[in-house]
Amino acid sequence: MPDLNRESPTMRLTLAAAALAALSTQAVAQDLPDLGGQEIVVATENAYPPLQFLDSEGTPIGWEYDAMAEIAERLNATVTYETISWDAMIPAVSEGQFDMGMTGITIREDRAEVVDFSDSYMTSQMMMIVRGDEERFTDAASFAADDDLLMAAQPGTTPFYVGVYDVLDGDEANPRIKLFETFGAGIEALRNGDVDLALSDSTAAEGYVSASDGGLKIVGEPLGTEDFGFIFPQGSELVEPINAAIAAMREDGTLDALNQTWFVDYEMGE
Repeated sequence: MPDLNRESPTMRLTLAAAALAALSTQAVAQDLPDLGGQEIVVATENAYPPLQFLDSEGTPIGWEYDAMAEIAERLNATVTYETISWDAMIPAVSEGQFDMGMTGITIREDRAEVVDFSDSYMTSQMMMIVRGDEERFTDAASFAADDDLLMAAQPGTTPFYVGVYDVLDGDEANPRIKLFETFGAGIEALRNGDVDLALSDSTAAEGYVSASDGGLKIVGEPLGTEDFGFIFPQGSELVEPINAAIAAMREDGTLDALNQTWFVDYEMGE
């Protein structure tokens, strides 16, 4: 017999959606731009839980999807999504193939040379993910000291550069870094013992660890702080209205409600 006192994941998300809708109603009176039903095409990777990923039925869900739905409602816009790999996303958005990109993208000066960023919608810290039974190292220094230990990374990502420059020796061709096309593939290699460490911001790290049933854990101190933002082709007229929506969502508590839904209430793997 089902436990009627325990909310299902679907029920929790439905209740959270109702709470967000109530906040949206409060936002109607705010002076936000009206985009007149404009379609916004967003590129996403669907591989960065809990920001955006596929659930057990293959449905795209996550913090960023809920945030974009909220932004679109407040600005009177419609959103469509296109899936693209991480390494192709920034060049494609820069070239104007998409109106926006989202996948927990760290705001960095080098990226800002080719795309425009929104204001930060979230701040996170870089964490070290290891297998649950790992005892050979407990921090970045002890990992770096053992030449037999390997790290998983996606080329061109913040975890890659943190691994190269903050954990290892600054050599981007260091053979101890094993490259994977997706973050999920690197986590799978960690589970299988093919590598010994994966770096991720705290949002994704906590999601994978909570879903691992003890198979993964976080060790050491945070390796740095990063701000996430949406990306746009340079000069995009969407930056200003979306920044206004983000500011309104921060002010009225919607961002906090999204954090509660995806980082506290939602259980990865359900």
